[in-house]
Amino acid sequence: MDSVPTTLGAPSGPAERPDEDAPAHPDKLDASLLRIAGICGLASVMAFLDSTAVTVAQRTFVTQFGASQAMVSWTIAGYMLAFATVIPMSGWAADRYGTKRLFLGAVLVFTVGSLLCAVAPNILLLIIFRVIQGVGGGMLMPLSFMILTREAGPKRLGRVIAIGAVPFLLGPIGGPILGGWLIGTYGWEWIFLINLPIGLSAFLLAALMFPKDRPEPSEKLDVVGALLLSPGVATLLAGMLAIPGRDSLADPHVLLPIAIGAALIFAFVVHTRNRASHPLIDLGLFENPVVRWANITQFAFAATFVGAGLLVPSYFQVALHQTPMQSGMSMVAMGIGLVLTVPLAGVFMDKRGPGTIVLIGLPLIAVGLGVFTYGVARPEAHSAILLIGLLIMGMGVGCTSTPLSAACVQSLAPARVARGTTLLSVNDQVGGSVGAALMAMLLTTQFNRVGGGIEPDPTAVSGGETGAAGMAGGSPMNSYSDFAGDASQLLSHAYTTVFLVAVALAVVTVIPAIFLPRAVVVNINH
Repeated sequence: MDSVPTTLGAPSGPAERPDEDAPAHPDKLDASLLRIAGICGLASVMAFLDSTAVTVAQRTFVTQFGASQAMVSWTIAGYMLAFATVIPMSGWAADRYGTKRLFLGAVLVFTVGSLLCAVAPNILLLIIFRVIQGVGGGMLMPLSFMILTREAGPKRLGRVIAIGAVPFLLGPIGGPILGGWLIGTYGWEWIFLINLPIGLSAFLLAALMFPKDRPEPSEKLDVVGALLLSPGVATLLAGMLAIPGRDSLADPHVLLPIAIGAALIFAFVVHTRNRASHPLIDLGLFENPVVRWANITQFAFAATFVGAGLLVPSYFQVALHQTPMQSGMSMVAMGIGLVLTVPLAGVFMDKRGPGTIVLIGLPLIAVGLGVFTYGVARPEAHSAILLIGLLIMGMGVGCTSTPLSAACVQSLAPARVARGTTLLSVNDQVGGSVGAALMAMLLTTQFNRVGGGIEPDPTAVSGGETGAAGMAGGSPMNSYSDFAGDASQLLSHAYTTVFLVAVALAVVTVIPAIFLPRAVVVNINH
């Protein structure tokens, strides 16, 4: 196991200041910090509930606008690509403009985008307005994390991140329930209009209660890095999004964007290694062993959580013929597990470090997935077994997500936090997308292999948005909901096979977690 690290990496320029100049923080969670966490949580709830609610509305958009499902799926894909594009810029922008100003701007952009979506007269404008939402939403997640990290200090970070993580983790569960109810009761416009009072409240509260940004000299934007990384990540994810709808990975719609995206990211790595100072993302942070192993574990965890998390509602809707709202209600069991363990994980991490609690959480995820898979494999699905599996899985996720995120930034000096958060966010987004694409591809292959003449309704296939910290969206295959004939056994066999892969992935994730520190992480400057 690696020792407690020194903060490493290339100098970040004038913005860096030594730890001794950082403000002192009390050990207890005071009212001021809880207010800030609540405001960040309010904005996060708005963004992540909206993302999953839009997934529920896909069929409604097809009917309302008379558009093809391929066109409608861009209401999700466009958001996700905008989301992925702005994340790499968040670290530099936070250093340049300040986290408070940027947070206010992100909330405002998302809220205005929501209003525009609600009044969109056609599908093309709705897609454009969703891209605007994605710009705001893509900034909210890393900014909330930066703000909470700065205000909490290292001794309280685990507990406060645990509070802030709840909206990211519960969004995929509450979104289908809220979205289904709003669409059925008031109409699709209300999945966007509901954001207006939430967004305005978050904006006003943040303007009044967030501390002022601390003025610091800013560094120049790494323009070349930005032109390589942001399009690279977006193009790579676009290729992954195309996988479920194609017959082969060699399909040009899949292979070409993945190849271009990978080439741009590789070029970014080469550029960053040759750049003396101020890279967009400081890859020198990987010299810090905690950052390195936390990011590797986070990538594998995001792939597992997002991939499995998208399979579960897909199974409920396809094999058990539940509505999106009903599948959301079934997912509440996972939410209960999260609520039980997230606060305890934060307290445990602040006292014992991240390694031990993560090594409790990851096996729980594997066990929960295993129990759920057993329920899926039974001749007749047993709801109690399925719900117990989800409960255990939720407990494992609650023990894993917060400590991983907090461990990464705890080992960094204050001036490094923005860039470390950006690195973690990009890693999380790509890992989640890889997991979603992998599970979608495996499930599609199983459908084709065991399904015979079974064909999914083409109007039911939609894109998806990914990322573990929030799993910000739905499934690329989460609405294979209309199948010809009685194929319950074939479907159960297909899902069982893919869930077994998810269990194996959860087990593999334990390997890098072994190297996480099992003591409180404190950055040391020399």
